[in-house]
Amino acid sequence: MSRIKEFSLPDLGEGLTEGEILRWLVAVGDTVALNQPIVEVETAKAAVEIPAKWAGQVSAILHGEGETVEVGTPIIAIDTQPGAAAESTPAAPPPATSSGAAGRTPVLVGYGPKTGAAQRRPRKEPPAPAPAPAPAPAPATSDRPLATPPVRRLAKDLGVDLYALAGSGPDGSITRDDVQQARPGAVGPAASAALGQSVSAAQGRPATAPRVGPDRERRIPVKGVRKLTAENMVASAFTAPHVTEFLTIDITRTMRALDRLREQPEWRGVRVSPLLLAAKAVLLAITRHPAVNATWAGNEIIVKEYVNLGIAAATDRGLIVPNVADAGRLSLRELAGEMSALVQTARQGRTAPAAMAGGTFTITNVGVFGVDTGTPILPPGEAAILAFGAIREAPWVHRGKVKVRQVTTLALSFDHRIIDGELGSRFLRDVGAFLCDPGAALLAWG
Repeated sequence: MSRIKEFSLPDLGEGLTEGEILRWLVAVGDTVALNQPIVEVETAKAAVEIPAKWAGQVSAILHGEGETVEVGTPIIAIDTQPGAAAESTPAAPPPATSSGAAGRTPVLVGYGPKTGAAQRRPRKEPPAPAPAPAPAPAPATSDRPLATPPVRRLAKDLGVDLYALAGSGPDGSITRDDVQQARPGAVGPAASAALGQSVSAAQGRPATAPRVGPDRERRIPVKGVRKLTAENMVASAFTAPHVTEFLTIDITRTMRALDRLREQPEWRGVRVSPLLLAAKAVLLAITRHPAVNATWAGNEIIVKEYVNLGIAAATDRGLIVPNVADAGRLSLRELAGEMSALVQTARQGRTAPAAMAGGTFTITNVGVFGVDTGTPILPPGEAAILAFGAIREAPWVHRGKVKVRQVTTLALSFDHRIIDGELGSRFLRDVGAFLCDPGAALLAWG
C-alpha cells in the first residue's frame, strides 16, 4: 500500500459539487495530525475548515488558493509514513520474525528501539518525492501574509501581491486599506475611497466609482454564495407562483415590551431586538395556520409539524439563510440566544452547510437597511417568507386621535399553489396582531 495518500475535496452535503480554496492552513513539509484542520474552503453556502483524513507529513499541495475545484478532486498529498525507509533496491529484506532475528525487527511495546531501520515517527525533514508530479511547494505557513479571506480575495481581484505588503493591522495583519493603497494606480485617500466602492460592488452592492481596467469595466466571477443565490432565486421565481401582501402596523407596544424585557435580570447580556418578537409572532401564527409551513411536492402538499425558522443574514460573502432548528419548541429566551448565535456565526463566515438546509419558513429583516419593505422571493421548498421593514415614527390614529407612533410595514410572499389569498391574509393579520399588542395576543392564543 502506498504511503503517499491524496486527500480529495469531500462532499460537504446538500448536493454541493465544487468549492473554492480560500487558504491553506498547512504547507509542504508540515506534520499534520488526524482531524487537524488543513484547508479553508468556500462552498456555495459557507466557508468551512476541512480536517485531515490521515496523520502524516504534507508532501504536496495540488491546488492553490483562489482555485475552484470539483468535489472528489485531490487537493493535497500526505505521506502517512514520513519516517519509513525508502525501498531503493529490488531485493526485499528478510521477513520479520517474532524471535528478533536479523532483518526488520518489529517495534512493539517492550521491544525497545529497532536497529537497522528508521524509526516511524514524524520528523521535519522533507519526505521522499511523491510518485505523482505535484505543483511547486507553497510557502511555509509562518511566512504567509496575515490576512483574512475577504482581504485575500480583494487582493486577488485587484492584482495586489500580499507578500509585498507590510500590514498595518493587529499583529501586522494586512487590512483592506493596505490593499487599497497598494493597488495599481492608487494615489492616496481618494483612490482608497474609490476602491471601497469597488469592493462594495464585489459584494453585491452598487458602486459608482470607475472600475479597474482600461475599459472602465470589471468582471466579477459568479461563484460561491452569489452563484447559488442566483440559481435558487431564478428557480423559485419561475416555478412557484408568488403572491405578496402588505400590512402596515403600529408596533409601539412591541417596542415598550422589548424595553421591559431588557430590564429583567435573566435577559441581561442577551440581544433583544424587534426581530425577536417578529420571529415569535411568526411561530405563534404558524400554530394557528399550519398550512403556511408546508412544501409543494408535485402530487401532494407536505405540511411540517416543526418549524426550522430561517433568518436571512447579509454577509461579506452575500446573503445566506441559516435556520433555527425546531424553533417552535424554544422559549422566548432560548429563541433569542439561538438567533444571536446564528447571525454572529453567519457574519464570521462560519455557518455550516447543514445549518442552511431544511428551512421551512424564512424572515428577512430589510428594515436594518432603512427600507420600508419589499417583495421577497421564496427560498426553494418553502411556502412563505416574511419581510420585516424599517420602524419609523409616523402620525397614526390611536384611540381616535392622531399621535406619533412607531410604525412598520410587513410583506408576506407566499406560494399560491399552497396558500390561497384568504389563508395568506389571515396569517399576515395574526402576525400583525401579535406585534401590535404582544401581551394581548399571548393571552388570547394561549
